[in-house]
Amino acid sequence: MMDLPIVVGVDGSEPSARAVDWAADEASLRGTSLRLVYASLWERYEGVSLAHDLAEPEEQVRAEDIVEAAERRARRRQPAVKVTSEVLPEEPEYALVRESRTAFAMVLGCRGRSGMTEALLGSVSLMVAGHAHCPVIVLRGDHDNQARAGTHGRIVCGAGDGTAGTAAVRFAADEALLRGVELEAVRAWQRPAHSATGHPLIVGDPGRLRQQQAAEVLEEALRDVPAGLRVQRRVLEGRARDALLAVSREADLLVVGARRRPGHFGLQLGRVAHGVLHRAACPVAVVPEPA
Repeated sequence: MMDLPIVVGVDGSEPSARAVDWAADEASLRGTSLRLVYASLWERYEGVSLAHDLAEPEEQVRAEDIVEAAERRARRRQPAVKVTSEVLPEEPEYALVRESRTAFAMVLGCRGRSGMTEALLGSVSLMVAGHAHCPVIVLRGDHDNQARAGTHGRIVCGAGDGTAGTAAVRFAADEALLRGVELEAVRAWQRPAHSATGHPLIVGDPGRLRQQQAAEVLEEALRDVPAGLRVQRRVLEGRARDALLAVSREADLLVVGARRRPGHFGLQLGRVAHGVLHRAACPVAVVPEPA
């Protein structure tokens, strides 16, 4: 079976260029190819505005320039990685979600070239992260443009509810192994709103049972983590979103899961994934979980 590529959504912006760097490193680490995609609606302008020197639709020329520049950057970054590119004359969110069906992972920059474009690309990133069929990595934060050991030497994963070996935990463990860094698994817990009585574990401390349950969920999620991987376990009191945002300041990549809902199109981002995509201090990987 042919290895699936790392796909990057490019648009000519500086964040997009940093995404090309990051994705080229990721493709090199995994020994796979890199595919650059620019989703553009240039065909709607055909016949209206032509490029003076090529007698081509201006938007088409610009799109081709964007992908060619991205290709050159990727090849300079990782000469051994096979790079392909394509201009798709359609809405970016739909094009990228379709591309995710045949991708190992998709990498997106966080912002665009102007205030209006920033808002558009923000909505595209959220839509793609919520509906993609593969992990989507959004390059938030003041990162160092590399998918290697990174600055902090740590991959952080949020351990949600579910069985052992969730897709998010497996992805995070794989990333940590590839980079030779530590995996930090986080599970948050909150004290009950009203104190209960009668249970021996919560006499004198109504949060003790919740904390123990969180630790048990964390252990179950890590049950199938490969031997030899350095793993740090953190059980933190508070909301999951706040806990993950706090640890993102000392992480090279934050990994969260998103679960499919029957009857809905693709993935529906919950509050945790939505919150970290907006505010994390490092790149965020949203990994689809099976139903």
